[in-house]
Amino acid sequence: MNSEIDANASTKGTSSRLEQYVQSPEEQQRLYRRSLFVVVLSQMFGGAGLAAGITVGALLAQEMLGADSFTGVPTALFTFGSAAAAWIVGRLSQRFGRRLGLAAGFLTGGLGAIGVVLAALTTNLPLLFISLFIYGAGTATNLQARYAGTDLADSKKRATAVSIAMVATTFGAVAGPNLVEPMGRFAAMLGVPALAGPFILAAAAYIVAGLVFLIFLRPDPLLVAKAIAEHQSINKLQQSQEKLSATSVNKHGIAIGAIIMILTQIVMVAVMTMTPVHMKHHGHALGQIGLVIGIHVGAMYLPSLVTGLLVDKIGRRAMAIAAGVTLLLSGILAAIAPAQSMILLILALALLGLGWNFGLISGTAFVVDATTPSNRAKVQGSVDVLIALAGASGGALSGMVVAHSSYSILSLAGGILALLLVPVLLWPRSQRS
Repeated sequence: MNSEIDANASTKGTSSRLEQYVQSPEEQQRLYRRSLFVVVLSQMFGGAGLAAGITVGALLAQEMLGADSFTGVPTALFTFGSAAAAWIVGRLSQRFGRRLGLAAGFLTGGLGAIGVVLAALTTNLPLLFISLFIYGAGTATNLQARYAGTDLADSKKRATAVSIAMVATTFGAVAGPNLVEPMGRFAAMLGVPALAGPFILAAAAYIVAGLVFLIFLRPDPLLVAKAIAEHQSINKLQQSQEKLSATSVNKHGIAIGAIIMILTQIVMVAVMTMTPVHMKHHGHALGQIGLVIGIHVGAMYLPSLVTGLLVDKIGRRAMAIAAGVTLLLSGILAAIAPAQSMILLILALALLGLGWNFGLISGTAFVVDATTPSNRAKVQGSVDVLIALAGASGGALSGMVVAHSSYSILSLAGGILALLLVPVLLWPRSQRS
């Protein structure tokens, strides 16, 4: 009986705390700004955790396996883990709020990074593979975290909130690869293999990002948004109209958007995964590898604000074609660049990140345009799983391609694959003509 009374009191207390936000637009705006600040803070740490896997994951596998054929496996594993975690974190957030869902995802990713360090220390391959899969939870959460800033945003500011979060990711994601060498020295001081050093940073970064959400994201913006929606009266006629509109889904637009993001993801992950291995084979130090990957990751996220404006002004189709052309230029440059040329490698990887950025934002716009609010989240979730699986395939196959041919062949093949976006995007227009 006492426990029921306590539970009821707790529920009433929560309702009263939410009520002040439901009734006050000023309080809603203050909570929105505070939530966005918490998201930005967590994304800085989350970006640093994300960088470890893409910078030294392949090198660590190469060192432990002693062969190049399976160096794409780490990327594949944490990408598969990311796909699974995206599904779980999304449902946790829907049921319990952003705070618990995102905190659980980041803390799980931190545990995975700790497992990678232990695997390197004990030369335990099964533990390495399991830990990399779990580490993928941090990657998925890092992407989903940007939505926490949009729950209370005005409809005209939601894209801005997402862009701010993506730009914030850049700070950690660029800093992470450039800390590879210092973290390697730190790991060596502890008696841990140098390549496991960045995963020590990843573990700390993901855990701090999770704690930031767990401690500071109060009250939960998603729960407040739900309370506001429940408070507002909904016209029954509008409801019936929305149900009717939900049945009309532009499947063609969804398919085009998915193809754009899947192709750009495969190409980006495949070339990015093997670049550190290619550089190490030709005598580049970890610091140089970290610099190249850091600039690449910066090019993936930093242009987001400008890219969003271009997608709206120039058009989704034109920017998607620009993505294919940019990735082709990247592939050609990476293929012909002398292995010792840092400048050309930096330029090639920067173009690789920029092409991915063009593809992600234009493809996302296609999917949003082709869906209605009543089916958008479900469709986007399905597309995101396909993108994650595409990235896993690109990472897994990249090592085999390089082992049986060369890094140049992989880069050229990636550029040509990206160029397929042009006929895919032009064909529907010619069919309509």
